[in-house]
Amino acid sequence: MDNKKLLSLISLLSLAASLACTALPVHAEEDGNGRDRSSEASRDHDHGHHRHRSPPVVLISLDGAKPDFIQQFIAEGVLPRDGGLARLSRHGAIASQNITASPSLTAVSHIEIATGSTAVHNDIPSNTFQAIVGASTSSLSGFAAPIGGYRESPLGPTSRPTASPLWVQLRQQGKKVVTATWPGGDGADISINGSVVQPAQPTHVTDYTVPFGTFGGLGAQGFSLTRTDFAPDAAVAAALQAAGRFSFSPVLATSNPIETFSCASVSTATCSSNAATLDLKYAIRIAALDTTNDNVVNYDTLVFFDATRGITAGPFAPPATGPAYVKFGGENAPFFFDGSGAKVGAAYFVSQLAPDLSVVRLARYSANYIPRNAPVLADVDDINNSIGFWRPQADFRITERLSPGFTNFPDVEIEAMFEDMVKTFVRYQAEIGERAIQNHPDADLVMIYIEQPDGSEHQFLLTDPRQGTNPRDPNSIGAGQDPAKVARYASYIRFAYQTADKAVKRIMEAAGPDSNVIVVSDHGFAPFHTSVSMTNILKNAGIDTSKVAIRTSGPAANIYVNLQQREQGGTVDPATYQALLAQITAAVQNAVDPNPKFNGSLDNGKIFTVVETRPAQCEAGLGQCTSKTIGQDFGDVFALMAPGYNFDGVQSPGVARLGDAPFNAATSALSMPNFYGAHGHDPRLPVMSATFIAAGPQIRDNTTIRRMHNLDVAPTIMQILGVRPHGVDGEVLREILK
Repeated sequence: MDNKKLLSLISLLSLAASLACTALPVHAEEDGNGRDRSSEASRDHDHGHHRHRSPPVVLISLDGAKPDFIQQFIAEGVLPRDGGLARLSRHGAIASQNITASPSLTAVSHIEIATGSTAVHNDIPSNTFQAIVGASTSSLSGFAAPIGGYRESPLGPTSRPTASPLWVQLRQQGKKVVTATWPGGDGADISINGSVVQPAQPTHVTDYTVPFGTFGGLGAQGFSLTRTDFAPDAAVAAALQAAGRFSFSPVLATSNPIETFSCASVSTATCSSNAATLDLKYAIRIAALDTTNDNVVNYDTLVFFDATRGITAGPFAPPATGPAYVKFGGENAPFFFDGSGAKVGAAYFVSQLAPDLSVVRLARYSANYIPRNAPVLADVDDINNSIGFWRPQADFRITERLSPGFTNFPDVEIEAMFEDMVKTFVRYQAEIGERAIQNHPDADLVMIYIEQPDGSEHQFLLTDPRQGTNPRDPNSIGAGQDPAKVARYASYIRFAYQTADKAVKRIMEAAGPDSNVIVVSDHGFAPFHTSVSMTNILKNAGIDTSKVAIRTSGPAANIYVNLQQREQGGTVDPATYQALLAQITAAVQNAVDPNPKFNGSLDNGKIFTVVETRPAQCEAGLGQCTSKTIGQDFGDVFALMAPGYNFDGVQSPGVARLGDAPFNAATSALSMPNFYGAHGHDPRLPVMSATFIAAGPQIRDNTTIRRMHNLDVAPTIMQILGVRPHGVDGEVLREILK
């Protein structure tokens, strides 16, 4: 499911008066700081870094890691002195402020880190956006989009991409690069309107490429059972005993399956709870075991097994797992869907288990798998067959009770599930990183992505008195906040950083002392108290929203006019386009929060801090102009909201904030959200600062950079590895290099 800062390129670009209009974003001779990039590259090259093979670089991204939190937690001992982050900080270089991409979102920022180029140049404007040549009903994911743009007419790959990942340049120079779940490193062909606009090679493939996992067709499900759901079952007891599992009380089992679902034996389809056409059928039953020899009936373990395949003893070679044995109070147990062609699996977790089975609550986490993209299939199978299938990551749908079956679960049990997934998923990602290093000890660059602490900060960053501790109660702000919940949520943030720190330590130890280790994050985090409806902002300004497509992610919005001869099926004529553009811009610029309980941090109550409009005139033609702040697939209007405000988190039904008029789905633009942390704001803000910590044989000790940009990471890595960077917006961080 995005700690960065911006100063030079993004901030100055947003203030620039002159607009460069071209059909595709083209690198200028100077960057936003007036630095001539070609001379910078030459200067880099002149330092002579081709004398011998440099020590390798291991780049680790901790999604959403805030540099102030890291230093605070190190100082407090929350992060141990011998942990990965403390050791790197103590012995290497750190940045006080690392300005990240605009918008400060996960996909945008990771592609900026990988390319050393702004979103305007690399054409990844958001986590979710519309290709301007696509239908107004279509969307692209920033995690699966053409890096560096594409040719619009005729639609297809461009021969002159405006940015490329550093692994392309490094591999062209004979360097070996491996990526472990890094955005963009996925081996996927990228298509728009059914046409491939960027083939996997060379942009999306490295020497060892592990794509990030994806949804396997079954969302998370909660189950509540009682003693009446269980009965003695001699056959199940015998099978368990044969498998080496013994119970000191009679084995009890569910008479009926708790769920049934189907999967496909081919890799082109996944699983479903009701797909009769899928050829593999599963019926999940549960057995209860008492593993304590205390002469008391004390059921403490549940066994999840597929009734159609039975209980077998194993051993099980990955990705197979056999039955899932889950002890109450322990972590989840993985459960592979045997025979599934896409290698799909899930996991079971027990959140409550009364010794007499009078109360049993449990979850089956969502099903997932690693995309089986043909160019990297051998690498995908290596992970499946060594570490195992893709594990479930921390799932906001459970904590926000969007997944079925969790309505009546106590908060602490829901939160325990999330923390359980944080621990096991980050461990799984670290194991993938270790595997990449161990399989390719000669790699020059290893790029590893870790999902935490981002997921936890989204759910638990409850640090502003304007945030309601009960999303359904407007009075739960300020003095009405639940202090126990605030304290509990703070502990979850600390746990997320501790878990990420353990992953860094494991990866550092796998890499060895002769590696240059760089830890970055993609953005910072801010608490938010208000959910915003972009649709209602426009409607309330009298704009016909049927003529536009709104794509929001976090507090960032791209608004596209459905223009004739541009969008597929475009309906808006040129004259109306220009009028709409002016209307939309004015509506966004003038949007305010009139409620004094919430708007105290705003400039005259205005909730948008950045509003950019696509130039109307240029050689490329109406609707295809770009500028220093609007790239090829940005919206015709691009906007960022102030901290405290977020497009996500709108509840159904909506809940009015304290002091607002009653909520009206058709007109209310502002409401109470159902989670707490956001990113995607103006990257110049200190709260959006990204992390940068580096140490190794080519990194200076005890060095602090006052201000840098995530743009600088790629050219600095290339400098370390002796490769001259081309077409980048960042610069080499010379002050950290020996």
